[in-house]
Amino acid sequence: MAPAAMSGMPGTKMHDDIDTTWNYLQGGITKIMNNLQDGLDMVTYMGIYTAVHNFCTSQRAVGFHVSASTVSTTGAHRGAHLLGEDLYKKLAAYLTKHLQDLHAESKLHTDEALLAFYIKEWSRYTIAAKYIHHLFRYLNRHWVKREMDEGKKSIYDVYTLHLVRWRDVLFAQVSEKVMDAVLKLVEKQRNGETIEYHQIKQVVESFVSLGLDEGDSTKTTLDVYRYHFEQPFLDATMTFYRNESKQFVAENSVVEYMKKAEARLQEEEERVGIYLHPDIGPALKKACNQVLIAEHSAILRDEFQVLLDNDKEEDMKRMYSLLARIPDGLDPLRSRFEAHVRKAGLAAVAKVAADAEKLEPKVYVDALLEIHTQYQGLVKRAFNDEPEFTRSLDNACREFVNRNEVCKAGSNKSPELLAKYTDILLRKSGTGVEETELENTLSQIMTVFKYIEDRDVFQKFYSRMLARRLVHSNSSSDDAETSMISKLKDTCGFEYTNKLQRMFQDMQISKDLNTGFKEHVQGLGSKGLDSSYSVLGTGFWPLTAPGTTFAPPQEISADCERFALYYKAKHEGRKLTWLWQLCKGEIKANYIRNAKMPYTFQVSIYQMAVLLLFNDADKCTYEEIASTTQLHADPLDPSLGILIKAKVLTMEGAKIGPGAVFSLNYDFKSKKYRVNLNVGMKTETKQEEAETNKTIEEDRKLLIQSAIVRIMKARKRMKHQQLLSETINHIRSRFVPKVQDIKKCIEILLDKEYLERLDDDDLGYLA
Repeated sequence: MAPAAMSGMPGTKMHDDIDTTWNYLQGGITKIMNNLQDGLDMVTYMGIYTAVHNFCTSQRAVGFHVSASTVSTTGAHRGAHLLGEDLYKKLAAYLTKHLQDLHAESKLHTDEALLAFYIKEWSRYTIAAKYIHHLFRYLNRHWVKREMDEGKKSIYDVYTLHLVRWRDVLFAQVSEKVMDAVLKLVEKQRNGETIEYHQIKQVVESFVSLGLDEGDSTKTTLDVYRYHFEQPFLDATMTFYRNESKQFVAENSVVEYMKKAEARLQEEEERVGIYLHPDIGPALKKACNQVLIAEHSAILRDEFQVLLDNDKEEDMKRMYSLLARIPDGLDPLRSRFEAHVRKAGLAAVAKVAADAEKLEPKVYVDALLEIHTQYQGLVKRAFNDEPEFTRSLDNACREFVNRNEVCKAGSNKSPELLAKYTDILLRKSGTGVEETELENTLSQIMTVFKYIEDRDVFQKFYSRMLARRLVHSNSSSDDAETSMISKLKDTCGFEYTNKLQRMFQDMQISKDLNTGFKEHVQGLGSKGLDSSYSVLGTGFWPLTAPGTTFAPPQEISADCERFALYYKAKHEGRKLTWLWQLCKGEIKANYIRNAKMPYTFQVSIYQMAVLLLFNDADKCTYEEIASTTQLHADPLDPSLGILIKAKVLTMEGAKIGPGAVFSLNYDFKSKKYRVNLNVGMKTETKQEEAETNKTIEEDRKLLIQSAIVRIMKARKRMKHQQLLSETINHIRSRFVPKVQDIKKCIEILLDKEYLERLDDDDLGYLA
């Protein structure tokens, strides 16, 4: 193919040249296509390569040569263009014929034989395509590139041309049958048979390779794979599992079905990793979730209650993991779980609340904690500690903590009992609880506390009990007290614990004050009582002045007077109010016959005043005691009652009161030489509880009113209903106010002229 032979470029001669060239090339291409496994000798390879090279480059050279004489450059390039196009068309036609022959041969095969034939021919064809692509590199570099640069459609590089021909000629005819063979193979594997999955992997790779972007031949898409492989695979998968699951459910229990579904889902995930394209993963997962879970979700959810009732934790975990895969799959489970926990909590309280009046705080709190701990563990282990299940647990706990059998006796009962249990833990006792154990128990108390709605009730009872512990130096540990207050502060904020912290500060100041007072007394050279005083800020301590008159014994009165003078000298203008009902002391009983050593009586100040009267007389009448001590009957009678019950005194008369005569018991006996007579009476406790509850109601009214005023001051004008809603939101962290109570407070503020009524049910703020 010398340049001189082509210089004339007659029309017939051009076709003679291409035919001659193609005839030579075709033999080599056929050998590559059909017998590449036998090897390709270097002479043949270089002959084909050189023929294509010479054909393409000689046309280019002729074009430039002729342009210098009589033929235009454009004409020369057009000639090269026509010859390049002819060579390209010859190759395309050859590939079409080759693939048509393959199609005819494929009709002789079915199922796995067809699959094997397709894979073998695809492998042979694509390897040959790479060789031919390289041999035709000059066609690619010149004619194909120029055509593509000019935006010509349906022109591809030689390798891509091979793929396009395969897709349009052979694949279009056999893809359905090949896919059927693939699906049969997969079904065999699903039925437990061992298959050669590498065949499927090669088919997938083939389908993916055929995804050519018609708009840009340099890019690929997954369109062919998705249409011809992915969608049929998904459809077949859904059909298979729909049929299998219906039959399995009909013949087996729900628990067994869940195990089966779990195993099938795992298999499909592994299948993606082994021989499917990653792109199918999400769609396959969705399809399996639909037929294996969503279509059977009703029976799964119906079984959930059975699993709950029988504590089948492992099966609940399995159900959770399955239903979590489908949209809104867990909502019904959460609702049933919440109802179940609420019911269990109410039953646990009812079991211990046979007599609400005698109910021990520890027993009650333990019953609440037991249910919470049980189902919190279930949420953590079976439900993956999911926030929504935790919310359901919290809702259920809030219900049975605030609205149970015990709370029928009074809506404040839960916070009251919780505060009492905390008091028991933090008081000095003979139980000897370890610090670590105490800290854990306090943390558990806070677990219950977070569900309490009436937190102001807890605060009132807790502060009263803390005050008693501090005043009577009866706390088991300052660290434990501080820890509890810190926990309350973290949960409710600084304002909630402000007064509690100030109480501790007052006790510390009082310690320093007592040290100074003792030094002062020693400096005077006088000998006072071994006394200790606590000075408590009126605004911070939940204590009230005694409800009785009282004339303390001379010894006590003198020491108190001395301390009062010392205190006023340090803090001019401050007034001391003596809280006699909280005072206590010790007296020695030297009068008792046959005692190896004197008894020491631990008494209240009222009991002390009564007993000191017997220093001057063996007998005293009720009237004499009342006159000397100036005590009212309410505190006096219980004090005498304890002394009589303990047999420190004996009484002549039917009952304590006017006419009764009291005598010292010289034959008093006790196993202990320190005898505690300062014990509270049930009547005192009930009275104190009633006072606390009364204080709570009064404080709530003030709190609601102050909240309304703050809201209205900021807004100036509001709808009545909107004010109700905002007030509830403002206060709910302390307690849940009743709408009726808020309305009453609005009326009070209207009467006090803090608010005024405006048009359209509006309320206005009056500055």
